[in-house]
Amino acid sequence: MDNKFTALYAHTKKVQVFGSLMEAVEKLRPSKPLYVFNPAVIQKTAREFVKTFPGQALYAVKTNPDAIAIDAMKKGGVQAYDVASLDEIMLVKSRDPSAHLYFMHPVKAPEDIRAAYFDYGVRDFVVDCMDELYKILRETDLAQDLNIFIRLALPKNDSAMIDFSSKFGASREEALELLSGCRPVAGKLGISFHVGTQTIDATKYATAIRYVADILNESGVKIDVLNVGGGFPVPYADGEQVCTLAACVEEIQDALAECNLSHLPLLAEPGRYLVAQGAQLVARVELRKGDTLYINDGIYGGLFDACDWLGLQYPVKAVSCDRAFDGDSAQYRLAGPTCDSLDMMNGPFVLPSDIGMGDWVVFDNCGAYSAAMRSNFNGFGHSDSVIIRNDD
Repeated sequence: MDNKFTALYAHTKKVQVFGSLMEAVEKLRPSKPLYVFNPAVIQKTAREFVKTFPGQALYAVKTNPDAIAIDAMKKGGVQAYDVASLDEIMLVKSRDPSAHLYFMHPVKAPEDIRAAYFDYGVRDFVVDCMDELYKILRETDLAQDLNIFIRLALPKNDSAMIDFSSKFGASREEALELLSGCRPVAGKLGISFHVGTQTIDATKYATAIRYVADILNESGVKIDVLNVGGGFPVPYADGEQVCTLAACVEEIQDALAECNLSHLPLLAEPGRYLVAQGAQLVARVELRKGDTLYINDGIYGGLFDACDWLGLQYPVKAVSCDRAFDGDSAQYRLAGPTCDSLDMMNGPFVLPSDIGMGDWVVFDNCGAYSAAMRSNFNGFGHSDSVIIRNDD
């Protein structure tokens, strides 16, 4: 065992370190859902994003607030974070006291604004309406060193798994009012948008930038920075075609040049892209009924994205401590552990035809949102975590 590696993560809930997923399963024979983190993968992805994106990367903490992920971000070169709550602010500062924090939730509690500004040195805030601006000004005692970002709502994006403009964001008319209202009180004034999670069409970034340019031209107000948000997609299912980070960056840069905005410093808020492939989730089969496997995790636990109304196709494989799976495969649907009939994942999930009670299903690409969205509904919320050592 690498003592330096083990010591690095000794603080994280006494997390055990193993050489491989199979070693962890064989030694632990987990009876509860088990997250298998690979920090080296997160570090590598973060490093590649920082190198490829022509601006500053803000890790969206909501995606995975585990200390393991935060530590890996720091080692991967991420120096700034998109935080949405006081708890996230406190978490990041406890792991990386020098981190630059951006409070990018459009609707913030007054108490959280005050604590963020006075206790944690946060100076960057987002708004999508005038009342939120007034709230920030009031809670910071009319501070003169605020950096304000105006969050825009974009036209509907059918290429995204979830449209992020359906809940937050200023309309064109509201944005024009905000630009005029924010400019006099902002040390730096920016615009931000989010094209939607898992956006598979890179041209959506260019469309958004052209929309920003039109609003800026109409307003006559100059901004100092542009935040292109998140949405950079991760391939989940085998052979799934999604746009690459390089393609997204190319669309962003071409659109900025076309709109004469290339001078603006850029920010981005990657979340899923940075951590999705950095963890696996191991769930035990508790019962099999025909083509339905009843497992000990589900949509109220770590598999919300696999619910039927989102239908994310996690790559899966079977693990057994007693035998090798070398026969045919079959398609299954999965049932979560709660007594709610919504706790179903129709997939289909392709697994060995002889999988059964006591075997485990391994879900790849569970580093994003899975652990963050766990609930304790019906008492099934518990999960454990281990770390995979990477000697490469």
